[in-house]
Amino acid sequence: MAHQIEQMAYVGAAPWHGLGNNLSPKQPLEVWQREAGMDWQIQESPVHFKADTIGVLGTIHSFPEQKVLYRSDTKAALSVVSQRYQVVQPREVLEFYRDLTEVSGYELETAGVLKEGRKFWALARTGQSAEFKGSDQVNGYLLLATSCDGTLATTATPTTVRVVCNNTLTIALDGTAHAIKVPHNTRFDPQAVKKQLGIAVSQWDEFMYRMRCLAERKVQWHEAMGFFIAYCAMCSPIVPCHKFCRMNVRCAKCRVCMKAKAKAPPWSQPTARPGVC
Repeated sequence: MAHQIEQMAYVGAAPWHGLGNNLSPKQPLEVWQREAGMDWQIQESPVHFKADTIGVLGTIHSFPEQKVLYRSDTKAALSVVSQRYQVVQPREVLEFYRDLTEVSGYELETAGVLKEGRKFWALARTGQSAEFKGSDQVNGYLLLATSCDGTLATTATPTTVRVVCNNTLTIALDGTAHAIKVPHNTRFDPQAVKKQLGIAVSQWDEFMYRMRCLAERKVQWHEAMGFFIAYCAMCSPIVPCHKFCRMNVRCAKCRVCMKAKAKAPPWSQPTARPGVC
């Protein structure tokens, strides 16, 4: 399924997929490790293969340049990687937050395992938040995620996305300018990452300033028109001019309707239908 959740734990609101174990706030990391399904280790084994050249059983050979990673609990194989691959254990992801939760006021909010153990994460609320117009609250989080199949470097980043599945993890990691990434051919050093994050986390104030400016900014009609026309042209670059002209006429009629509805309460306005101007 899209969420690709194997097991997770959370504090607060239930995730959209309805899965996971609900915990009360400020639980010990040992409880998080058990309830989030992160109480196992990634183990290693040499790569062996069978050559059917002699006899019925054949001969067993090893391939020293590669190793198999597998789960300690189920013995399920996770991936085949090079000998240089540096493993980050699920327990290390949670331990990253120990001093942050015990000293710095951070609170774990979600943690879990994806893709049968090939990817896992933990997310802590930093205590920073802001509320914009319409009671739209934005919370600051610190995310640490990694993989054991080479699809994701060990990544720590500030984010405003509450990670509860593979989709939200992808969104939180997409285009993060201040993310600290540790490739798997390098040993993960939590203290060094936290030292670097001291600069990245401080970008919260700059982010909130930009958000407030956007919240106060009113969009003019011609700007909205320009956006939608540019979007339509981008989606369909080969569009006859007369179609754009008809669209302009429809949008002009829509503008009149919008002005007429401007004084009506929000609940009396009909919901816009996709594709209908």
